[in-house]
Amino acid sequence: MSQPVVVGIDGSERSSAAADWAAREAASRGVPLHLLHATPPLPDGGAVPRSAVERLHAMGEWMLGRVVADLGERHPDIEVRAEQADDAPASALLASARDAGLLVVGTRGAGGFAGLAVGSVALRLAAAASCPVVLVPQPPGALEEGIREAHGSARIVVGFDARHPVREVAEFAFSAAEARGTRLRVVQAWALPAEAVSARTLVVTEEDRAMWEDQEVLRLSDAVRAWREKYPRVPVRTGVVLLHPAEGLLNTSGDAALIVVGRRTDPYAAEGRLGPVTHAVLHHARCPVAVVPHAGSDG
Repeated sequence: MSQPVVVGIDGSERSSAAADWAAREAASRGVPLHLLHATPPLPDGGAVPRSAVERLHAMGEWMLGRVVADLGERHPDIEVRAEQADDAPASALLASARDAGLLVVGTRGAGGFAGLAVGSVALRLAAAASCPVVLVPQPPGALEEGIREAHGSARIVVGFDARHPVREVAEFAFSAAEARGTRLRVVQAWALPAEAVSARTLVVTEEDRAMWEDQEVLRLSDAVRAWREKYPRVPVRTGVVLLHPAEGLLNTSGDAALIVVGRRTDPYAAEGRLGPVTHAVLHHARCPVAVVPHAGSDG
């Protein structure tokens, strides 16, 4: 694993949190960190004074210099490179992602409005980048941080479907847990069989429900076995929840450090798309979310 970790920088609080997260990730992977700032596109129409363009570039250089100096003090062992791009942020970051092992951005940049959970640039990157993307929310407050520390929040949570396991998503989650020396929670949502909720069925007995749940537990355990054997140092806990997949993931990850979900790549759509589960998790998670592209079914 030698491809760099790329992080988008725009001067916002969330981009600072993303840069710090990316630096720690680069250190754990033993790879360089690449900071990318895209100069905001100037309004169309009319000639733009050269001095305005130069001021924007100077501001970008100053911003990148501050981040490089800050990260150099706190993470002296990683190689940091900074670059400005003369393109729209999403386009510049998508181009940079082609040679990256991981792309990291804040859930929202300097634009947007109060209450906006995920900005348009972050959503486009999560839906279209060729490499895994981590969206980092606003840094937690002191109370949230205290709760996470009290619960040993270093764990990673990954959404899993034992009937259609996705290799890329499982590999990302297990390797991330191994690199951090932390716990992994594998969550599978399930629903009652169709015959249990038909118009002719008035009551679902506790015995039937327990039997179906036991079957799901065994199926999940069997599906995860190969990754348990490949990553024997990762403490793994599996669980099935009788909930919508997004709700099950969010309920399980209240004290998590990272949620891992998948995004099916679509060769017929240049911009890709996000499945409903991934979309919901991105908008409601309170911790960083990793979106891993894969060729299987939607996350």
